[in-house]
Amino acid sequence: MTRIRTVTLLLLLCAVLPLAVRPATAEELKYKRTIENYNIPDVTLVNQDGKRVKLRSLITSDKPVVVDFIYGTCTTICPVLSAGYVNLQRKLGKNSGNVHLISISIDPENDTPKVMKEYLKRYRAQPGWDFLTGSRSNIDKVMHAFDAYISNKMYHYPLNLIRDPKDGKWVRIFGLTSTSEFMNEYKKVGGL
Repeated sequence: MTRIRTVTLLLLLCAVLPLAVRPATAEELKYKRTIENYNIPDVTLVNQDGKRVKLRSLITSDKPVVVDFIYGTCTTICPVLSAGYVNLQRKLGKNSGNVHLISISIDPENDTPKVMKEYLKRYRAQPGWDFLTGSRSNIDKVMHAFDAYISNKMYHYPLNLIRDPKDGKWVRIFGLTSTSEFMNEYKKVGGL
């Protein structure tokens, strides 16, 4: 019996190991970019300062808007997405006010204004980056509207959405980007 297990394990390793050690190709590292139209629900959410805000009016501004979906206790994708926001604000420097960054909680049961404010402080967020929460119903409506709905926060997507203020269309970036890739996508919608 032990010999059969050993042979089975060796066969499994021979099949899987080449896949694990082969270098990733450029195509595997790329993110997926599409242009989308979204119908933003007219919901009221709450920002990190406890202020009630109308999402639709917050998003439909005359400057680019970037949206992501995160939660305050995440240790996987959210820190990477938030680092992208931080790097964008740093790269823009004094022009960081020319973009509105919006993180929407996918864990509204736990992401209170206090938790969100501490999260933004931890990332040294500059003005122009809002973290929003709300009722589960309203958060679900927003996630559905952006085709970002997940039933379990542990399986959320690496997703950024950039709204072009000229035509209201959205650049949907599915996957993780480098700082320069993120900056280039921002520039394409009229940033800078």
